[in-house]
Amino acid sequence: MARGLHRLSNMRLLFALPRHERLGDRLADVPGLQQGRVAIERFSNREMHASIETPVEGHRCLVLASTAPPDEQLLATLLVADTLRRQGAATITAVIPYLGYSRQDREQPGKSLGLAWVGALLAAVGIAEVTTVDIHSAHAHRLLPMPLRSFSPAQLFAGVIRDRAFTDATVIAPDEGARERGEAVRQAAAIARPLAYFSKTRTETGIVHRALRGSVSRKSIIVDDILDTGATLVSACEVLRQHDVQEILIFATHGIFTGTGWRRLLSLGVRRIYCTDTVPLPETVGTDDVAILSIAPLLADALGHEAHA
Repeated sequence: MARGLHRLSNMRLLFALPRHERLGDRLADVPGLQQGRVAIERFSNREMHASIETPVEGHRCLVLASTAPPDEQLLATLLVADTLRRQGAATITAVIPYLGYSRQDREQPGKSLGLAWVGALLAAVGIAEVTTVDIHSAHAHRLLPMPLRSFSPAQLFAGVIRDRAFTDATVIAPDEGARERGEAVRQAAAIARPLAYFSKTRTETGIVHRALRGSVSRKSIIVDDILDTGATLVSACEVLRQHDVQEILIFATHGIFTGTGWRRLLSLGVRRIYCTDTVPLPETVGTDDVAILSIAPLLADALGHEAHA
């Protein structure tokens, strides 16, 4: 099979990087998509090197990876893409479900603009398009020098909300920047109650939620894109408890789970935390605490439609 792949002009090759092989396997049935083989190893001095084990000349290639941990995974993505380019790939698309550095998307004096830097690196190795899930903000579209497609997990979250009979709850955005994300989930789940949201400020000691806009019910759903340390969500849940909220579900697309502070959520009325597999769950986090929803159907649908475009 591998020997004849170079003759299949309509074939797309998907190279799943380490830590994302399982997600890559779930995309195996996408029409027109063939699994490519790639190995990433290190020399004795820890230098990374990539080996492409499938002929790629003339083919459209996709690199499946998430930049978490950001430095190691970004470097691997760049190295693989550059190798594909040098081996004659016709086009290269980066399928990066979690795009690291996306929170560095606003220009501030003396501060790095990390997302623009990542975009320049991706372009330098020949990546022509980026596909991701739930990008942090719309600023990313102007900072990346190539087309960016970001898919919403709203329907995925809505299915869980309906299954748990939580459609009588209030959907809450933990800050003003998450209002559009929360509204998408509210509408997808056909929740009648209007969206509520917080005003948030950052201080030297951490996150402070100063105002809750809108009314809440005894059951609430918090929707956010990233659960990292959990500080934002802990602060929000503390305020919700003061408003007599008894049951909380949290939906966060990207579960980073840095440190242990996020565990306090489980003592603040949070019945369940839902994340997707855009980022592999850290070994220190168990599925008793966090439920993982696969984005494979979402990506399969997107990549399947692309094959007919």
